[in-house]
Amino acid sequence: ILEWTAIYNYEAVQDVELSLQVGDTVHILEMYEGKSQTTTFLYEATVEDRGQHETVIPSELPLVQELTSTLREWAVIWHKLYVDNRMTQFRHLQQMTYCLIEWRSQILSGTLPKDELAELKKKVTAKIDYGNRILGLDLVVRDDNGNILDPDETSTIALFKSHEMASKRIDERIQEEKSLQQNLDLRGQPVFNTTHTYSLYVNFKNFVCNIGEDAELFMSLYDPDQSKLISENYLVRWGSNGMPKEIEKLNNLQVIFTDLSSLDVIRPKISLVCQIVRVGHMELKDGKKHTGGLRRPFGVAVMDITDIIHGKVDDEEKQHFIPFQQIAMETYIRQRQLIMSPLMTSHVIGENEPLTSVFNKVIAAKEVNHKGQGLWVSLKLLPGDLAQVQKDFSHLVDRSTAVARKMGFPEIILPGDVRNDIYITLIQGEFDKGKKKTPKNVEVTMSVHDEDGNLLEKAIHPGAGYEGISEYKSVVYYQVKQPCWYETVKVSIAIEEVSRCHLRFTFRHRSSQESRDKSERAFGVAFVKLMNADGTTLQDGKHNLVIYKGDNKKMEDAKFYLTLPGTKVEEEKDGPPGKNLHHLANFTPTKDSTKDSFQIGTLICSTKLTQNVDLLGLLNWRSNSQHIAHNLKKLMDVEGGEIVKFLQDTLDALFNIMMEMSDNETYDFLVFDALVFIISLIGDIKFQHFNPVLETYIYKHFSTTLAYVKLTRVLNYYVRNADDSSKTDLLFAALKALKYLFRFIVQSRVLYLRFYGKDEDGDEFNNAIRKLFFSFNVLMDRPLEEAVKIKGAALKYLPTIINDVKLVFDPVELRKLETVLKQCRDALLPLLIDQLSGQLDDNSNKPDHEACSQLLSNILEVLDWKDVGPTAVHIQLIMERLLRRINRTVIGMSRQSLHIGSFVACMTAILRQMDDFHYNHYISTFKTRQDIIDFLMETFIMFKDLIGKNVYANDWMVMNMMQSRVFLRAVNQFTTVLNRFFLDQASFELQLWNNYFHLAVAFLTHESLQLENFSQAKRNKIVKNGRSRQWSLHVWVEFKHVNGLAHFKTEIVSSLRSKIEGFPQP
Repeated sequence: ILEWTAIYNYEAVQDVELSLQVGDTVHILEMYEGKSQTTTFLYEATVEDRGQHETVIPSELPLVQELTSTLREWAVIWHKLYVDNRMTQFRHLQQMTYCLIEWRSQILSGTLPKDELAELKKKVTAKIDYGNRILGLDLVVRDDNGNILDPDETSTIALFKSHEMASKRIDERIQEEKSLQQNLDLRGQPVFNTTHTYSLYVNFKNFVCNIGEDAELFMSLYDPDQSKLISENYLVRWGSNGMPKEIEKLNNLQVIFTDLSSLDVIRPKISLVCQIVRVGHMELKDGKKHTGGLRRPFGVAVMDITDIIHGKVDDEEKQHFIPFQQIAMETYIRQRQLIMSPLMTSHVIGENEPLTSVFNKVIAAKEVNHKGQGLWVSLKLLPGDLAQVQKDFSHLVDRSTAVARKMGFPEIILPGDVRNDIYITLIQGEFDKGKKKTPKNVEVTMSVHDEDGNLLEKAIHPGAGYEGISEYKSVVYYQVKQPCWYETVKVSIAIEEVSRCHLRFTFRHRSSQESRDKSERAFGVAFVKLMNADGTTLQDGKHNLVIYKGDNKKMEDAKFYLTLPGTKVEEEKDGPPGKNLHHLANFTPTKDSTKDSFQIGTLICSTKLTQNVDLLGLLNWRSNSQHIAHNLKKLMDVEGGEIVKFLQDTLDALFNIMMEMSDNETYDFLVFDALVFIISLIGDIKFQHFNPVLETYIYKHFSTTLAYVKLTRVLNYYVRNADDSSKTDLLFAALKALKYLFRFIVQSRVLYLRFYGKDEDGDEFNNAIRKLFFSFNVLMDRPLEEAVKIKGAALKYLPTIINDVKLVFDPVELRKLETVLKQCRDALLPLLIDQLSGQLDDNSNKPDHEACSQLLSNILEVLDWKDVGPTAVHIQLIMERLLRRINRTVIGMSRQSLHIGSFVACMTAILRQMDDFHYNHYISTFKTRQDIIDFLMETFIMFKDLIGKNVYANDWMVMNMMQSRVFLRAVNQFTTVLNRFFLDQASFELQLWNNYFHLAVAFLTHESLQLENFSQAKRNKIVKNGRSRQWSLHVWVEFKHVNGLAHFKTEIVSSLRSKIEGFPQP
């Protein structure tokens, strides 16, 4: 505050002006002097409490205000990190800051839909809270919607719990990151470890290699340790002119590898690999008379992208060079050694090795003599699935970007994510050379046909980036008896067509001479059905197929070969191979002596086709209605991973059975048990990340309007018959699943009301709920020793359904219940206080501090709600019976105790909820003067200890400020007691006043009130919330009490006063 003196008289002519006389003193609270008008911008705002303590509240969104304040505070630290040359932390903070700036721009744009804005809000607050913790700033506490809690409007217990939850959440994230860094030996920026799904963006810049023929480049992700491909291929067709075959794709070759899980991004090693297949003659030197269009292995390119996947490297603009490794093409050298530098002499790579087997040799070689040939790409790891990255990284990923999915499921499968991908790998074969002197050049042609032999067009996808093809031709290896291909393609078929389809493989010798090649016909055929006889899909894994040979067109006639076994396993089951061939002349399976064989691998990634016969029986219940009961029981034996994969279809089947088979009550119980099983499964820690999936199903996909009738009826039956030992386990499981059971019940009722209105079923629903709660009352009214486990579960899980029930229960009856709440509280509270008093007074046995603190916290939190009616009597009861006991518990409890924070919060809550009457009444309950002295001494010493040694973490600024404010108010109340009973000479108590003043000094010297030591942002927060209470306390101590005590103990008061006066004012 500045003081100025008027040197002229001035008469005000406007309302905003001030009339002055010469000599008048003007107190100037704020000045805005020396600012250029052109750099001053006006913002809409409201001003509260105008004057010395006014508060300016901008009209922009609170989240934007918080973002602005956070960015300013981080900018100061960011600069300091740079000056101190702490570059790792500098880059980490830089990345977080850029994220906040981008998100702030999105929010300010005002174009985000409500649901996207809510989702973005969660990301913003999570990033701010995490950043504040690692930067050593104060913890921000929020409500469920991410809004900053107002301590004046929040109960003490709720504030404490919010601090606890926020701190725990951030600690878990930091611990998860530390663990991840230890596993990966990270030294750079952290990966997005709160994300379950990731995507890798790859921008294909150029391919430099003088092939002379067209080529196909297949890029995919590869795990060197497991020697397997992780993802689908991304296909680039490259022309002989050194440019993409489709000129429109020039500078537009981009792919996003999606569905990577949190386990994928912590693989010890991961590589981006590229298989190069040239398309042309058998040999590069061949001329026009030689066969063309053959797919021949040419080489590979391998790049270790572990650092990028682990998050150590993050630069989407950087172009990476991946050296090209050509395989040996000199077929006249029988050894087929690689013609290259000595760098790889110990890793000879021949042209007839499968390209996938070359990967590990290239990786082991470390260096490749690439002679400038290779690929140029840029890469970036992105958090989220395809929809998320398209939204968050639209500058990188758009609808034209090719999508290569993981060959497997993502960590979370959301309802509506329909997938039906069948991956087929041509593994290897063995072919007798027959009459030829040298082994054959075998080409495998794969196609998809229905049961009538009709070809399915464009069902095969060699790689993302192109439409499907009808036939896939394998790579040709020159004169190899046992070729190994390891080529993987994706087969995409409509779900309803899978049961009718099979894969056909034809085998043909390809001659290098075009004239001879034209006369070559397929010498064999193999097939495999995509669906087994029991209706399950072909099992994942390797399959040895039977090769059939023949000299006529019947070999390719599906009506003939589909009657035969397709795999060696089926052949062994059917007996001798010739028994089904009596009607097929010249069409027989190969004899074992020829050693002809063919092996493929399959992997099914489908949310509609299961390989489990028990689950299939349930999903197809309409076609097997006589086995419904059996299939519902067998569901409990299905592996959890398979159930969550088909979660939506499984739940749909359960509710369809319940509604369509309503005449049979047996099914109601079986469906109920199955539903409880699924809910319990998702509650397991292994599948807990599917909780949002279940929530999404309930609120967006669930559509059974009458499910509430049957679910409440079955649940009521189990509760009513709790004494039946055969149903104890079923009831206990149902109680554990009660939260989601009632969400199904309530959502069903909501849908019913939406479609049929309120009066359609009379009072049936409300009666069902009443009966259910009456059954719970009867259960709880039984002797304590009966069904203790069930009663405990009921008490634990019943509160989780209240908010859901309130949405649909009769509002008139709800209001009646609210009037009963006070009566219930009057009856229950004394009993609860008796239990707490007994526990806290029990010195013979160790009291259950955890249970006591939880119970008392819940009581105090409820009593602080605004809609619970009068609570003064209840607070008085708690104060009289428990305050002193809690104080003594806190004094006697170790600071290392896990429950010290909860008990201090309870004590603070009681003091905060006490009004002036309570304080006066409490003092009046002490019978003697000595009792008052003991209580005050005890309280002052405890306050001083708690202020001097914080129970809560230093970054719990809001909680610490709240505690100080409550303690200060309590001390102010007790000051009246000191003046009344211990101020005059006859009643003066030296030690009591001494403790009182030392407490005052502890307040003044407390580090949380030293505003001059804090950043400007933190000072603003404290002044805003605390109104500079440090100075108020200074004045209170100095003028209100010291003068009145000087004639008693001048030397003590003087020493205290000197300490206080020497303390800096803010």
